Amino acid sequence: MAGKTQPPDPEVRSIDFSDIVEALVRGMRDFQAAPRYGLAFGALYALGGIAIVLCLSALKMTYLAYPLAAGFTIIGPFVAIGLYQVSRDIESATPLSFRRIWSTVRSRREIAWMAFVAGFFFIIWMYQVRLLLALFLGNAGSFASLQEFFRIVLTTNEGLLFLLIGNVIGAVLSLILFSITVVTFPLVLDRDVDFVTAMITSVRAVATNPVPMIGWAVIVVALLIISALPLFLGLIVTLPILGHTTWHLYRRLVVPLAETTMAN
Repeated sequence: MAGKTQPPDPEVRSIDFSDIVEALVRGMRDFQAAPRYGLAFGALYALGGIAIVLCLSALKMTYLAYPLAAGFTIIGPFVAIGLYQVSRDIESATPLSFRRIWSTVRSRREIAWMAFVAGFFFIIWMYQVRLLLALFLGNAGSFASLQEFFRIVLTTNEGLLFLLIGNVIGAVLSLILFSITVVTFPLVLDRDVDFVTAMITSVRAVATNPVPMIGWAVIVVALLIISALPLFLGLIVTLPILGHTTWHLYRRLVVPLAETTMAN
């Protein structure tokens, strides 16, 4: 009996900034076409951030609110999976429903592995923040309030060095995670591929288009951090727009399976 035919490896296209602009326009159209889905996932993301900050407040660790807001962007691609499915259904003219979104996402086992990867990076980010706090600012528990933390960070040499090194490390971690996830999440949702192949494809997409993709990464991180500042409420709108845009960017970066099969 013949063995199961392996699907061809995903092919990556070259893009430019005009493709990113077009993907953003299409992402905003999807949000306008199905606002309740976008707002629901955006609200879920924002509530998660608020809940974590409230926990930090109860534990008298509010000084971690800033690094948390920066690191919270790491798990954004995972939360946006439902938005990728919404755009996918809009694209195929399939009726939208939360039940269908949940059923489809749950059926993709590779998504769980990618959730682990995102969670691992988030933990690494928070641990390195704690390490830098101990190295440069001494006993982290000595900060009585978030205001005192910012005063020390912004007015002392040790605080400024902590801020500089922390942001550099954060930028490196964010770039690595962006490279291995920007295409991975929509790809494992769209096709029957393992998460390792999907991550390799994502890295290839970034390596093939370094300037536009790094530019997009900077835009994403900046928008998410700015949106997180007003008690994470800005994420209610920002996350769905970025999520829908990521789906359309994936469509431009990765050659559709039908075209790959015909070429082979």
